[in-house]
Amino acid sequence: MRCAVIGLGEAGSVYAAALAAAGHEVLGYDPRPGDTPAGVTRTATLRDTVGDAELVLVLTGASAAADVAEACRDRLRPGSAYADFTSSAPEVMERLGRRIENFADVAILGPVPLHGATVPLMVSGPGADALAGLMRPLGTPVEVLAAAPGAAMARKLLRSVFMKGLASVVCEAVAAGQAAGDEEWIRGEIARQLSGDGQAVIDRFLTGTRTHAVRRAQEMRDTGAYLSGLGVPAEMTRAAEQTLRRLATVT
Repeated sequence: MRCAVIGLGEAGSVYAAALAAAGHEVLGYDPRPGDTPAGVTRTATLRDTVGDAELVLVLTGASAAADVAEACRDRLRPGSAYADFTSSAPEVMERLGRRIENFADVAILGPVPLHGATVPLMVSGPGADALAGLMRPLGTPVEVLAAAPGAAMARKLLRSVFMKGLASVVCEAVAAGQAAGDEEWIRGEIARQLSGDGQAVIDRFLTGTRTHAVRRAQEMRDTGAYLSGLGVPAEMTRAAEQTLRRLATVT
């Protein structure tokens, strides 16, 4: 298959190289100078890149997604699919899906630099099946949602509430452990809490947090003061205190 990859940054280069290694003809475009992945033909313009492509993969920054889509729209060959891998908001994906036929909203559910092209993907929109057919032979787990563009990104953002929030909490806790001389111990506590029956942990958090919100809010206030004494920024701790105080007022 002839594929076009727009955006040859960290993630784009990984996918372009993987597709080329699998035997696909891959054209790549990026206005910024940089290395071209092995097996990829770098083009000078968007027109040269997408004109004959059967599937276009866009891996630019989210801020460029709308402009790239508009620049490509009238250059796409009939029947080709257009897969937007940018982390654009769901409403942006919905709007682009109305502008481009066979549009696919693609959510990347993990770090591409760490796992390469095998990072799981979630896809929605009329171009989803075409994208899944291209990526699955690379060893990429692809979940296709029977939904319009925007649905995949909406789920990714729901996941980000947890994943990015958890990462921030872990960073704050480990920084506090380092400052207190207890890094090994706090790492062990975090690992222990994250293991076992995940659903049971969720239920415990949901019920216990509301039931004990008043007491825990005070505990987090004291925790914030302790972290300040250690010289450790306590943004997540302060946010937890405010959340608990809000939950304490909810009947």
